[in-house]
Amino acid sequence: MTTSEQVRDSPEGWVADHIRRYVETGGAEGHEWRPGVFTLLLTTRGRRSGDLRRTALIYGRDGDAYLVVASRGGSPRHPAWYLNLLADPEVTVQVGPDTFRARARTATPPEKPRLWRAMTSVWPAYDEYQTKTDREIPVVVLERI
Repeated sequence: MTTSEQVRDSPEGWVADHIRRYVETGGAEGHEWRPGVFTLLLTTRGRRSGDLRRTALIYGRDGDAYLVVASRGGSPRHPAWYLNLLADPEVTVQVGPDTFRARARTATPPEKPRLWRAMTSVWPAYDEYQTKTDREIPVVVLERI
């Protein structure tokens, strides 16, 4: 990913507004989305278009790694950002004012239960989302490179 490429923000109106405020303020607005619930901005490369795509996601931590959940609210299909990072795991992450390159990977079956608990402690609705779908909702680990 090059910094000169244009980034396309989420087409979802409220998410696009959230991203705009986050970027314009260097994370001063939007990093804490709700009291005690923090978000990061994840930029992936579109698997078909090749365009850079950015979305805002609730995150947790596991040591130095950041965790996000590909829930899509319990939809039967994975979110586009997750499919994009499966095709190209090198991503850009912004946490507050800090922007960095990261490698994304899906949590392994042995580590997923622990990471899932970590994420449901941040956003308990993930458990409800899992009951709405037959797909296993992935936890994604973002490791700085």
